[in-house]
Amino acid sequence: MKTFIRIAEIWVPTKDRTQLEFGDGLYGPLGEFRSVSQGMRFGFDEGLPGWAWAAGHPVIMTKFEDSHFKRGAAAKAAGLTCGVALPIFAGDFLLAVVVLFCGGGETHVGAIELWHGDLDESYDLRLADGYFGAADTFEFNVRYTKFPRGYGLPGRAWKANMPTIEKDLLNSKSFLRSQQAAEIGINRGLGIPYLHASGHTWVVTFLSALDTPVARRLEIWIPNAAHDALVFHSGDCDQNTQLATDHQSTRIGKQDGIIGRAWLTGIPAVLDNCAGDPSRTGRSAAAAGMNAVLAMPFIHAGQLKAVIAWYF
Repeated sequence: MKTFIRIAEIWVPTKDRTQLEFGDGLYGPLGEFRSVSQGMRFGFDEGLPGWAWAAGHPVIMTKFEDSHFKRGAAAKAAGLTCGVALPIFAGDFLLAVVVLFCGGGETHVGAIELWHGDLDESYDLRLADGYFGAADTFEFNVRYTKFPRGYGLPGRAWKANMPTIEKDLLNSKSFLRSQQAAEIGINRGLGIPYLHASGHTWVVTFLSALDTPVARRLEIWIPNAAHDALVFHSGDCDQNTQLATDHQSTRIGKQDGIIGRAWLTGIPAVLDNCAGDPSRTGRSAAAAGMNAVLAMPFIHAGQLKAVIAWYF
């Protein structure tokens, strides 16, 4: 099965913090793109990672001939059609940038949307940018859609100020575009909010179908009341619908596997072999046939509020 996301990269500041350098990544069979990326560096507002650094919020790139993008030929050769960069800040301090690339095709179903709200102008989120592949009608309708706080996947993520997973969008009363989504086969989604002290809000949403999921498994882990372990918050998996039950008693410490490492450091981490993670979550993922994982911290106001685990 091909996932909606084909490549995941981590870019981190250099020691003098003037550039971003390659940290690690998941490339699957697209090793040539990794070879191109490993030796690159990006300055402030340079390349897709540097653009997200300068913007201070997620950015989406759908045209790789854009001046911000420095790997156009390699992306075209790899069949990539869209990139989204997710900066991770602790206050104004940049910790890392996660870059996710998607690949297209006639059977590719999915969308990445970037919603924006400015409380000085409106109490609604409106589409700032997006990637919709061949879903022209869905894109047209989305560009005329707005979400108040608490409504729809973008609005719910905004209100919760937390990563939000919707497992079954077609039957969800909170998903306001179920009829449009059904027409192109979209049935699940993930929303990640970025709230800023300026009053501006961005929410990036990943929408995908059963045959092209965002990732094969998504998990959200949050600190417990004592802040001495992470506990399971929510998840979605193409091989296991009982994640909440299976992880009911799971506790992840700061030394416990890749998710615990992301919690300890605040830096995203990847592992290209789930069987190599001896933690309970690693064993569970390997048993379900997951191959690789990206653990991404979600930080707001200097506090780690969650770790999102993406399995491929």
